[in-house]
Order: sequence, then structure tokens, then C-alpha cells
Amino acid sequence: MLSSYLLQAGAEGAAGGGMAVMLIQLLPLVLIFVVFYFLLIRPQKKRDKEIQKMRSALEVGDEITTAGGIIGRVVSLKDDTLVIETGSDRSKIRIARWAVQTNNTVHDDVAE
Repeated sequence: MLSSYLLQAGAEGAAGGGMAVMLIQLLPLVLIFVVFYFLLIRPQKKRDKEIQKMRSALEVGDEITTAGGIIGRVVSLKDDTLVIETGSDRSKIRIARWAVQTNNTVHDDVAE
């Protein structure tokens, strides 16, 4: 009788302690996700937002560099594409707006 009582008390204690052990084991995993969010995911989203803002603010006459390394001057803009002029022979290339890597033209932001 006493042994069955001890077994039952031990099982109840293990069930309550098991929950605490499980929470302690999950805590490092949760901390890893939080660290990854603040060190990797959040800064990447911020960079993506800045690049998208730069691509939407392109103007005719801006000098750009594409993701493929082509340097040219913007001749015309459309919704998803733009035409750039490259080289001394002024050849024109139509590219997708997402392919613009950098805008090499410095603009004076009067609004800011």
C-alpha cells in the first residue's frame, strides 16, 4: 500500500516537473529564433525596403548599375521595365526594374 502511494506521488511530481523541464528545453530554441529575427531577418527586410524605394524613385537620366554589372543611363521608364542607354555607341537595352542593383546618380533631397 505504501509503495503504491509512493509510486503515485512520484508520478504526479514527475508530471508537474516534466512540464517545467519541457519549458526549460524549449527556452534556448525560442531564444535562437529571437536572435535570428533581430540579427538576420529584420535587417534584411529593411534593406529590401530601401532597395524597393530606390527602384521606385528612378528618374530619366539616372545612371544605374544592373545586377548583371551593366552600367547605363535611364532613357525611359514604364511600370515594370525601363530602357537604358549603354556604351559610346548608345545602344539601348530594355531591362526589368527588379534588375537594377544601384543608382549611381546623387540626388539632392530637397524634401528632407
